[in-house]
Amino acid sequence: MSLLTSLTYVLPHRFLSSLARRLAYSTSPGTSRWLIDTVTKKFNVDLDEAANPDPRSYPSFNAFFTRALKPGARVADADPRALLMPADGHISQCGPIEDGRIFQAKGQSFTAAELLGDAAAAEPFRNGLFATVYLSPRDYHRVHMPWTGTLRETVHVPGRLFSVGTDAVANVPRLFARNERLVCHFDTDFGPMVSVMVGALLVSGVETVWSGEEIPAYGSAITRKDCRGKGVTLERFAEMARFNYGSTVIVLLPPGVAELAPELKAESPVRLGQALARLTA
Repeated sequence: MSLLTSLTYVLPHRFLSSLARRLAYSTSPGTSRWLIDTVTKKFNVDLDEAANPDPRSYPSFNAFFTRALKPGARVADADPRALLMPADGHISQCGPIEDGRIFQAKGQSFTAAELLGDAAAAEPFRNGLFATVYLSPRDYHRVHMPWTGTLRETVHVPGRLFSVGTDAVANVPRLFARNERLVCHFDTDFGPMVSVMVGALLVSGVETVWSGEEIPAYGSAITRKDCRGKGVTLERFAEMARFNYGSTVIVLLPPGVAELAPELKAESPVRLGQALARLTA
C-alpha cells in the first residue's frame, strides 16, 4: 500500500474536498488559469475535442473540467442492441455479479447491497453484470445513458472520500461501497438498471440533468428521492450527470438480458458511446 493510500485513512476528507471545491469554483483569473494550465499540461488534455477549445475563456476551473464536447466528438455504437459505455475513461473491473458480490481487485470485493445502500434494491442484480469505469482528470467528465430509461429513484449515500486510484482500489477494502455516492435507479424495457456516481478524495461533487447539484450537500444519513411519476425519461446516449471533478461510475444490469462486450477487460481504455454490452433477450 502506498503512503498516499495509507494517509487517506486519516486525512480530513470532507475538509479537503470543500477546499478543493472552493478552488474549483473560484472565478479569480489567476487561480482558474493556474489550475486549468496545470491539469491540461500534466494530463495532456485534448482540447481539440471540446465545444469550446479556448482554455482562457472558461470562468472557473470547474467550468473547464465539466466542458462539453463538440458535436460528433463521440458517437453511439451503431448496433441498436448495444448498451453504451457511459463515460470516457478506463475499465477498473467488469464482469458478472456473483451471488450479489462485485469484484473490486484481487482479494477485494463488496456487495451490491452495500454499494446501493439497500439490500432489497440490490436483489434484482444478484447474478447480473457490472462495469466500473474510472474517469481520469484528462477525460470528459459528463456521464451518459447506456440505454433509454425512466428515473425511478435517486439515493445519496454519504461516506468516506478515499482515492480511487489503482493502489487504493487494490488495497482499500470495499472502497466503492465506502465512498460517498449517488445511486440512480432507472426502469428500462429490459428491467431495472443502475448507474452509481462514486465520489473520491477531492472529488465529491455530482450534478444531474434533472435536478442540478446532488452532492454536496454533505450529510450523515442516506437521502432518497422518489422520482416516479415525474416523467424523467432519458434516451440512450443522452447526458445523465456530471462530476464536478472526476471519479468513477458503476453500471449494474440484471441477469439474463445482456452480455458484456468481449473486448472489455481491466485497464482497457474506453470512450463514451462504444459498446458496453449487447442485449441477448
